Amino acid sequence: MSWNRFKQYCLQVPSLDFALDVSRVDFPESYLGDMQPKIDKAIADMEALEGGAIANPDENRMVGHYWLRNAAIAPDADISEAVTSTRARIKDFASKVHSGEIKGQDGVFKNLLCIGIGGSALGPQFVAQALGNPATDPMKVYFFDNTDPDGFDTVLKQLEGQLGQTLAVVTTKSGGTPETRNGMLEAEHAWKAAGLDFAKHAVAITGEGSKMDKVAVSEGWITRFPMWDWVGGRTSELAAVGLVPAALTGYDIDGMLDGAAAMDEVTREKQFKQNPAAMLALMWYHLTGGKGAKDMVILPYKERLALFSKYLQQLVMESLGKELDLDGNTVHQGIAVYGNKGSTDQHAYVQQLRDGVANFYATFIEVLKSREGESVAVEGEHTAGDFLQGFLLGTRDALYEKGRNSITITVKEVTPFTVGMLIALYERAVGYYGSLVNINAYHQPGVEAGKKAAAGTLALRQDILDTLRAAAGQPLTAEQIAEKLQRTNETELIYKIIENLAANAPKGVKKMAGQSIDQNQYSVH
Repeated sequence: MSWNRFKQYCLQVPSLDFALDVSRVDFPESYLGDMQPKIDKAIADMEALEGGAIANPDENRMVGHYWLRNAAIAPDADISEAVTSTRARIKDFASKVHSGEIKGQDGVFKNLLCIGIGGSALGPQFVAQALGNPATDPMKVYFFDNTDPDGFDTVLKQLEGQLGQTLAVVTTKSGGTPETRNGMLEAEHAWKAAGLDFAKHAVAITGEGSKMDKVAVSEGWITRFPMWDWVGGRTSELAAVGLVPAALTGYDIDGMLDGAAAMDEVTREKQFKQNPAAMLALMWYHLTGGKGAKDMVILPYKERLALFSKYLQQLVMESLGKELDLDGNTVHQGIAVYGNKGSTDQHAYVQQLRDGVANFYATFIEVLKSREGESVAVEGEHTAGDFLQGFLLGTRDALYEKGRNSITITVKEVTPFTVGMLIALYERAVGYYGSLVNINAYHQPGVEAGKKAAAGTLALRQDILDTLRAAAGQPLTAEQIAEKLQRTNETELIYKIIENLAANAPKGVKKMAGQSIDQNQYSVH
């Protein structure tokens, strides 16, 4: 590494207290010039997207998450008004909850239960970790973000005796997402068991006229906030999906939106070498060969950013993991994302990053400010925060000397403004990269395929139960059940389902273990 290369390839944005250093990516001097036509097109594509072009041809819809933080650039007045009025409604609602004007059956709301999955959970979880302060936040936040009954029980145990002061926010665009619907029904059951009316503690964030919207209206829920078809789940943290939980837990949502808007301005820059999102996308392209050949390892050296890698997993992998390009060619694109936090990483997987298979590139996220107030010296004049930066810089050097490339993002401190900036930076970098590799970064056909497959499995589950009940207590093997159902090509799937049925007593399925799995027998009593 040379100081001259660092000076050339560390992009500083003083107005944002932000820097992007790509000097430790070993691209040749000719690379940026060679890529200029591609990145110029990507910037033009993004300009069209922000102007309201149909950016998701599969679903014939616009992609407008950039309008969420600057309603003035929305392509029509109705969208602009919807964004502005929704933001005002969110702030007004949070104020009324905090003051006790809106409260639960047992008093002022002190807990928040967010029920959602994917983008409806990952963004709010990341922001809660980044900005939360349990000692001063007006509400304590919990999540149902799966369809795991044990997970529901774990959360509900923590809320035992407090449901009358707990506000539930159910987030689903259609109302048909099984995991979210299951969480809502589990919550509704818990409130009822506690002698409470769930509707008096429930808020919906959903599409207008959706199944969820109709339920909320018919049952008289407290209120509803919109989800628009031009905002995808993974880019919805700065819509009602993320702003409602953030406002309720006391975070500065205007600060988040301002940070995103400020980063949007910087990342619209057409001189791509001065555009951090464009440079980030170009580094991804070089490091992965434009084919996802290496994984993206996110290493934030800050406890508050520990969930950023989890948030980016969805944003990057759901956006870029595509079988076909825009011309219909099979390309199998994508970049795998994982990460933890520094300096925890150094006692976990950094050993492999330095000495093992070189199938990754690292992104270090450096936060300059250690804490509010003074820090004690732990060795000589050095504080714990000094050690944290030392570990970051040392690990970065240790990787680079072994030929492991890295990117470094530097911010001054973790604030609502910073969180908004980071979200906006990666949203645009993902969009630019999608253009570079000619894919639709705004749909998710694989997710829909998984949902359909799950629905088919549930139908088979019912058929298995019906078959066992019809056998009137006669034990059957998985092979015999498959024959009765005329689905012998799915015997393994049937075996997996019936093992699960037998492990859950309420289903009434009993297992009699044989010497091998094909000799196991099952019956209903």
